[in-house]
Amino acid sequence: MERGRVLSLRAGGVTLAARLSAALTSDGTADTTFLAGDDGDLDPADAAPLTRAAVLVAVTDRAEPGVILTQRTEHLRRHPGQIAFPGGRIDPDDADAVAAALREAEEEIALPRETVTVAGTTDRYRTGTRFDITPVIGVVPPDLRLTPSEAEVASVFEVPLRFLLDPSNHAEASATWQGRERRYYEISWGERRIWGATAGMIVNLSRRLRWA
Repeated sequence: MERGRVLSLRAGGVTLAARLSAALTSDGTADTTFLAGDDGDLDPADAAPLTRAAVLVAVTDRAEPGVILTQRTEHLRRHPGQIAFPGGRIDPDDADAVAAALREAEEEIALPRETVTVAGTTDRYRTGTRFDITPVIGVVPPDLRLTPSEAEVASVFEVPLRFLLDPSNHAEASATWQGRERRYYEISWGERRIWGATAGMIVNLSRRLRWA
């Protein structure tokens, strides 16, 4: 990635949230391909509706912005131990995907919803576990005191936005699962491995924000 692309998000005295919002709504992506979801994991013969969900991509408002991520606990039934954005299914009481993402982030890592400046939503992502996820991009103050929910979250950490958006850090990988080859992206940050749906949404965000 060109260094100016991430740095441009803070250019000209415009707030980080405003720059992100402008990038998310840009129409200059006609020649860009976005990932619709996990590679081949959805059975085309299964007509059952997908469960709507939302995640919060919380970007810290600092000179070098970061993104808040969680590591799920090992005892969870779905995706134990994996790296994820705070988030979950959209409940009937949630007004929309934004409300669901803010509620889930507050429940999972005690991120106060009133501290989040929502920049907008970005490309939806479908998973093989039949979730239709809307990523919600929000800007939060740096160095918030976050407390992970013991039932769901093993740890909370921050990765530089510049690192996550750099295509050279997006490694294509494959593995055999249930008798077939599955292709996916993974991003290595120190000893942490970001892969699957989380990496897919980051790849989409990188391609979307190239217009920033």
